Amino acid sequence: MSINYQTLSFEYQACREQSAQSGADQAAYPVIVVGAGPVGLATAIDLAQQGVPVVLVDDDCSLSTGSRAICFSKRSLDIFDRLGCGQRMVDKGISWNVGKVFLKDELVYTFNLQPEAGHNRPAFINLQQYYVEGFLLERAQELPNLEIRWKSKVVGVQQSGTPGTHDASVTLTVDTPNGQYALRARYVVAADGSRSPIRNLMGLDSKGVTFKDRFLIADVKMEAEFPTERWFWFDPPFHPNQSVLLHRQPDNVWRIDFQLGWDADPVLEKTPERVIPRVRALLGPDAKFELEWVSVYTFSCLRMDRFRHGNVLFAGDSAHGVSPFGARGANSGVQDAENLAWKLAMVLEGKASDALLDTYASEREFAADENIRNSTRSTDFITPKSPVSRVFRDAVLKLSRHHPFARQLANSGRLSVPAVLRDSPLNTADRDPFEGAMVPGASCVDAPVQVAGQPAWLLQQLGQQFTGVLLCGDQGVDQATRAALDTLRAGPIPLKLVVVTRGDPQAFVSANAQVAHDIEGLAHARYDAKPGTFYLIRPDQHVCARWRQLDAGDVAHALKRALCVEGTA
Repeated sequence: MSINYQTLSFEYQACREQSAQSGADQAAYPVIVVGAGPVGLATAIDLAQQGVPVVLVDDDCSLSTGSRAICFSKRSLDIFDRLGCGQRMVDKGISWNVGKVFLKDELVYTFNLQPEAGHNRPAFINLQQYYVEGFLLERAQELPNLEIRWKSKVVGVQQSGTPGTHDASVTLTVDTPNGQYALRARYVVAADGSRSPIRNLMGLDSKGVTFKDRFLIADVKMEAEFPTERWFWFDPPFHPNQSVLLHRQPDNVWRIDFQLGWDADPVLEKTPERVIPRVRALLGPDAKFELEWVSVYTFSCLRMDRFRHGNVLFAGDSAHGVSPFGARGANSGVQDAENLAWKLAMVLEGKASDALLDTYASEREFAADENIRNSTRSTDFITPKSPVSRVFRDAVLKLSRHHPFARQLANSGRLSVPAVLRDSPLNTADRDPFEGAMVPGASCVDAPVQVAGQPAWLLQQLGQQFTGVLLCGDQGVDQATRAALDTLRAGPIPLKLVVVTRGDPQAFVSANAQVAHDIEGLAHARYDAKPGTFYLIRPDQHVCARWRQLDAGDVAHALKRALCVEGTA
């Protein structure tokens, strides 16, 4: 029996703090997450999976209504896999790799976001946000150290103690149907959306540009023969001088975005009398369909100056916002969550300096700037603001029919890819020559492997903790390398060890590590491996160091750097 996640409602329950006389007398929770959207849920789940007790509060008692964010990238799916619900999302979602761009009614060009085989997940799935939230919520409810409190609105924020020390904490005033109470935590993650009450309560703001244009979203339920692809029209005959975007979603629901222009009346344009003719112009006069959800939106590209303010850390839309072109909003927020959760866990366990949390801010501020830059360029191309810009855009599109160079300029939304954190202070610079994309700061790519004789994927062996990956071709592990592995295994920071081999896996069992057989050689190729190459991978599956030969001292030093431990500057 399928669940209608849009109609779910969750009961308010009184909590133990409401029966206490003074919230100041209570021990602080390690982390409180505010906001039960995709970013807040992902952060809370990730923390709980790492053994951190966490309280998640939300001012509502339901999941999102309407499709909202629908495009979730391969990187987000990799993260959802780590959180224990990726397969459910892929099973329900509509997978796609191909996009098509049209000028008027003529196909200009086609692109494939994942042209090569050997990846577990597609480039994107389309899945309504209420399903994403529902699957995340059900995973959250499985975790005994994760408590969710509905109808709990944060109306006050007060920080105390010396920032960066153990006595620093945050006290939230929470308003509920039973009145207000104080809720105290060492750290607070504000994932409370673009209007962020916490940001406002702290007197902070976001800065950027609001685009003077309006778009209509129509979720249309229908039987249609459109392929499972992303279609984008510039100046189509059924909606002249504007743009239209078409995506398929599960349950025979299709997302159609119509550009309206700045002068459009947002209230009037949401009425069926205005929406239905626009949809019928696209689908044809005899098309049978139902409107499931309609919204008119404007959008901005903006961000906070800093994502960390004392022991309050901002993530997702509360920290940054982009236009919907390129599916960069929700995907970037989920990547915020994965970046922040492991760092909080390490700091709370005493394995890392509090300064590690500053790198959450610097890394994700860099990623936000990259997303805003790409999103702004997409918006400027899609909605030219001058006659000259319009002439340039149309010329690029016409040239794109026959000339590949022009397709690099055509921009219907540069689709979300993870930022490469090349300048992160957590990286250890290459000492040896390497080629390829797996530079320090890059998120790891997948490859098919076998583990214990069973089909598996490389990314399934990585994440949740620091991992050392030894790629050894078809050669064995020599005595020096084996001794280095033993040293790392016994080190102060738990290091999972994975040996990736092209040879007989049985020959490596004595290495006392997880053994993955690179059956097609793709792992070695994608990681530019030579026998003995060693990668140090962060808990969020980002590369932080790599060498051509394993040395336990080098790895230990790189681990300290990746944890902001003193003496690694």
